[in-house]
Amino acid sequence: MSRQKRIWIPNRFYHIVCRGNRRDPLFRNATDFQAFLHILNQLHEKVPFEMASYCLMTNHYHLQIRSPEIPFSKLMSLINKRYANYYNAKYRLTGHVYEKRYFDKVIEDKEALLEVSRYIHLNPVEAKMVRQPEYYPWSSYYLFKYPRAVQPSFMNIDRLLDLYEGTLEQKKAKYCLRVRGDSGRREEIKTKS
Repeated sequence: MSRQKRIWIPNRFYHIVCRGNRRDPLFRNATDFQAFLHILNQLHEKVPFEMASYCLMTNHYHLQIRSPEIPFSKLMSLINKRYANYYNAKYRLTGHVYEKRYFDKVIEDKEALLEVSRYIHLNPVEAKMVRQPEYYPWSSYYLFKYPRAVQPSFMNIDRLLDLYEGTLEQKKAKYCLRVRGDSGRREEIKTKS
């Protein structure tokens, strides 16, 4: 039975998840996490893509990503192949690093864009690795939480922040409230005409 062809809609954000083979660790230490982020930076110099959020867990990762020029099948092949080569060389392994093809789902609207990002940033909290999303060092949440955080070239947090009204600081505060669920009510999303 052949695999179903992936649907790619240029300029639409997708939620992508990729797991380690047999749910084994993909990232064993800080150097592995840093290597993955370095690969994203390197690829971004050659292949246009942007992320609104990400979270690298121990045995899987989440990306909220869009690719305007090349299909995700090609982009994910480049990302995963480079990281698998790094991982196998470092740990003197052979064979599959990833469990199977990555999961992907198109993000349909502005509300879903925020909800997927919230889910991604709360992943380490739900896994009981940390108590608050800002305590987890391998997600993009710090870009929203800390005013002086330097945004990697592949990130574009404005895609999420532009859904809120106010100054940059106000938008970041509203986003963080939504992620943490502290607001008691959903923030109003600014609709662009």
